[in-house]
Amino acid sequence: MAALYPAYPKQTLIALRTLVWKETHRYLRIWVQTLVPPAITMTLYFIIFGSLIGSRVGVMDGYSFMEFIAPGIIMMSVITNSYTNVVSSFFGAKFQRHVEELLVSPTPNYVILAGYVAGGVGRGLFTGLIVTIIASFFADLEIHNIPVTISVVFLTAVLFSLGGFINGVFAKKFDDIAIVPTFILTPLTYLGGVFYSISMLPDFWQGLSMANPILYMVNAFRYGILGSSDIPIMTAYTLVIGFIIAGTALSLHLLKRGTGLRS
Repeated sequence: MAALYPAYPKQTLIALRTLVWKETHRYLRIWVQTLVPPAITMTLYFIIFGSLIGSRVGVMDGYSFMEFIAPGIIMMSVITNSYTNVVSSFFGAKFQRHVEELLVSPTPNYVILAGYVAGGVGRGLFTGLIVTIIASFFADLEIHNIPVTISVVFLTAVLFSLGGFINGVFAKKFDDIAIVPTFILTPLTYLGGVFYSISMLPDFWQGLSMANPILYMVNAFRYGILGSSDIPIMTAYTLVIGFIIAGTALSLHLLKRGTGLRS
């Protein structure tokens, strides 16, 4: 759905800055609901899977089980929170019908998309940082490759923010925003090598696991932290960037057509 009036650079910058601030303030204002629960949940993962079960598992790929699962748990929190923030925010704007005011303003569609995605990325990275700090109390983590670590977590947050936006566009009721996280995102995350190395699986299941895109993101992030990965790093970058380009194109197309936005 294109804007009715032309946008100028200064106005566009103000619109972007306002949207980013609104989305950032949204999750910071209710931090008890947006930042504390993920921290508590991930702490339980470290205690149960790391301390209790990990002591019985022993070493995995040359690292203690706690060290091995820490990058995956951090990435899991980034994925979940980036996605959830955007889908809930955009659908909330649709439900309350104030998104229509934004769509008829001179704000370009790419600015609208960037504003919502920035909010999702911010919450995802903020939560990831909190979980990383928590992980440091359970495992001795030394970053192996800083550029890979930062770029992978940022690109992943962008990708799942776009996914949340697309889900928000198509959602018609509140139940719809929970379908994808519950039936698609959560299973793929748990089967994405967070708690195990795919080298432990039989050949058939290894091949099947390679069809899971989250596996590539988790392993690329694990490489950045530990220097160990089950898949080639460049393959992960290519996959993530390709999905981001496709997700951006689809999101802009949906906005232009007004899919899910016109009564």
